[in-house]
Amino acid sequence: MFVYGQRFRRYQYLDNKTAAHGLARREQQIMDVIHLLGEASVGQVHERLADAPSYSAVRTMIRHLESKGLLKHRQDGKRYVYRPTQSRTTAGKSAVRKLLNVFFSGSPSEAVAAILDVQGRKIDQEELDRIQALIEEARKKEL
Repeated sequence: MFVYGQRFRRYQYLDNKTAAHGLARREQQIMDVIHLLGEASVGQVHERLADAPSYSAVRTMIRHLESKGLLKHRQDGKRYVYRPTQSRTTAGKSAVRKLLNVFFSGSPSEAVAAILDVQGRKIDQEELDRIQALIEEARKKEL
């Protein structure tokens, strides 16, 4: 069984409490589990979290995520099953927009410069070619 937090981390956090796009670390972990499963009950999420808080704390966080509009539920017998309101791709794009606005004054070039500076290793030719192709595609859209 996959347990979030033990095998790998999907996101680099700004600090231990809040991710770049405004979710607390534990909220992001819950969203990751639900995205991974497609939909999940509180119990399914709880059993897949590393160092999970109590069941009731997970339930409260899920309800909070639902109140933020990030999850919706359906009833399955006596339990609720939650699913994301946005795909991971859509949520990721929204998070990047917020990151750009908060830390780079909306400037994609400043964000790319920071990414390249933080990289800390030589960027291979394949990655450079991919970046170049994305830039060329963006230029075509502007014409």
